[in-house]
Amino acid sequence: MIVALDGTVLLVAQPDLQRDLGATVTQVQWTSTGYLLAVAAFLVIAGRLGDRYGHQRLLPIGVLGFGAASAGIAFAPGAGWVIVLRIAQGVFGALLQPATLALLRLVYPPDRLGAAVALRTSAIGVAAGTGPLLGGFLVAHLGWRAVFLVNVPVALAIAALTLAVRVPKAPRVRSGRTDLVTAALFAAVLAVLVHSLTGVPERGWDAPQTFLGLVLVVCLAVALVMRERRSSQPFVPPVVARSVPVVASMAILLVTSGAMFGALFVSTFVLQNALGLDPLTTGLRVLPLTVMMVLGAPAAHAMLRRYGARRAAITGQALVVLAVVGLSALGPSSPWVWWSAAFAVLGAGFAVVMVTATGTVVGDAPPGFAGVVGGLKQTAMNVGPALGIAVAAGTMPLHPSAALLPGVEPSTSGPVMGTALLALAALAALGLLPARLLPARQDGEAGRRRARRRDPARPGRTASSQGPGGGRAGFKTPSETGK
Repeated sequence: MIVALDGTVLLVAQPDLQRDLGATVTQVQWTSTGYLLAVAAFLVIAGRLGDRYGHQRLLPIGVLGFGAASAGIAFAPGAGWVIVLRIAQGVFGALLQPATLALLRLVYPPDRLGAAVALRTSAIGVAAGTGPLLGGFLVAHLGWRAVFLVNVPVALAIAALTLAVRVPKAPRVRSGRTDLVTAALFAAVLAVLVHSLTGVPERGWDAPQTFLGLVLVVCLAVALVMRERRSSQPFVPPVVARSVPVVASMAILLVTSGAMFGALFVSTFVLQNALGLDPLTTGLRVLPLTVMMVLGAPAAHAMLRRYGARRAAITGQALVVLAVVGLSALGPSSPWVWWSAAFAVLGAGFAVVMVTATGTVVGDAPPGFAGVVGGLKQTAMNVGPALGIAVAAGTMPLHPSAALLPGVEPSTSGPVMGTALLALAALAALGLLPARLLPARQDGEAGRRRARRRDPARPGRTASSQGPGGGRAGFKTPSETGK
């Protein structure tokens, strides 16, 4: 929650930061880009370290480091210091996210794990929704530095709670030293990918920098795969890479988060430039999305228990597609109630997808590898928005019409940026394919007992998943057992 709050609060503080420090536009952009690159690059590494050394050890380190970096930013004398400390903040933030998912897996039994995931999703929604409002209040009354100072007491409180609460011990991964070359390749692939995608709105898909960046991503990815295949102890264990529910859930989160954030990117552009709304009014217009994320998470948990992961994911994915298509049909003359309804459907669909995919990922994580799985899941959630915004920017007009230029009277009818939103709807529709691969609902505890009888040595895993070509590899999820 503290990571989500920090990201949305900063958006409001950036103009004041730029004026106070005399920063350039590029430097201001790097206060966000540097953080995003650091988080994306180190999430899987952080998950691997947590599986090996214990997530309860890494969580206080991450929280205290995040708070210390925030305090440093609050007293930074120049924009360069802010960028460096934001990168450090991203590294410590990467330690937090896989650890929270792994600890949920340890603390909550399978029949209560879905409720915990739903609560986590609601907390993220609350943080994302209140971030701009809190940031606006702090910046208006105390200045941009207060935005980062507020993280310090929160971080101290979380660290104290983490150290005070006793968590069951997780099975440790027995392995040799961490392969630094593989870790560096993982970090490089993700950093270059995110950097290339975040540059698309400014440079375009056909820019030489974008092309060279994507070529470098492919080359680094090929080198990573070759090294992983030759390794006796791969960074991402084969049992994780071959788990169909885990891989399918991450694909769903990638395209769905991309579609939602891309749609927000386009819609904000339209609401502020075409309709001439100020940032606060724009935020209020989008508020139904946040409300439905908060309220939709418990409903999504109930749907998951009743209908299973496959039906829940398909339903949520269909709602996201429907909402983005609906946004594509709206224009400056459309009543505000239609905008609010479209955002509400988008928030509800995204909540269902988040709860279902996250619950499946956490529940299907093999014992001892919950951190790696959590890191991969959070990586998909970080790469997805960059991909969605890149798709949106690549399909928006290179020369905006007069209807989108500030200070020009907007058109009175007709949809705006429909092509970009339809492209994002197509991106979201791709999630329907992996959604069909998620496990269907089984007969609750009886199904799990049958699985144990098939393979008593490894509870929760069916015999068919072990033999050569014996179906999917992976472990039973709460959704598979009806829990």
